[in-house]
Amino acid sequence: MIEFLSHIAFWHWWILAALLAIIEIVAPGFFFIWLAGAAVVTGLVALVLPGLGWEAEILIFAVLAIISIIAWQRLGRRLMRATQTTTLNQRGAQLVGRTVSLTEPIVNGRGTARINDTVWRVEGADMPAGSAVTVTGVDGTILKVEQSDRQ
Repeated sequence: MIEFLSHIAFWHWWILAALLAIIEIVAPGFFFIWLAGAAVVTGLVALVLPGLGWEAEILIFAVLAIISIIAWQRLGRRLMRATQTTTLNQRGAQLVGRTVSLTEPIVNGRGTARINDTVWRVEGADMPAGSAVTVTGVDGTILKVEQSDRQ
């Protein structure tokens, strides 16, 4: 094993990077890609400094791998927090705050409103058809509405 390690060339690191990238493609999870990046950088260092021993190369790879994974975890958490408040793919939530007219009256707490090309079931206080209502919330596919001060 030591005999093999003493003959590590820069392109060996790039082969390792390619293999790690393939593993990332097959089993995505944003983990192996950071190891692949560390292998690429280690290969570049080995290319620039050809006299570097295998021990130093492995140490460089290990340090870069740890740094890249920790950096991704911190960045990933920050990105997840930023995207948790989005309403992407939550069409009903995108409508909260919008004022619309009832197409059918709200009777016994239920009615309908047309928003763009979609008819939505609405819940709220009883009101006649044509009343202006503001969407205040969403429960599944039913919009919660209140009478709007706009007429």
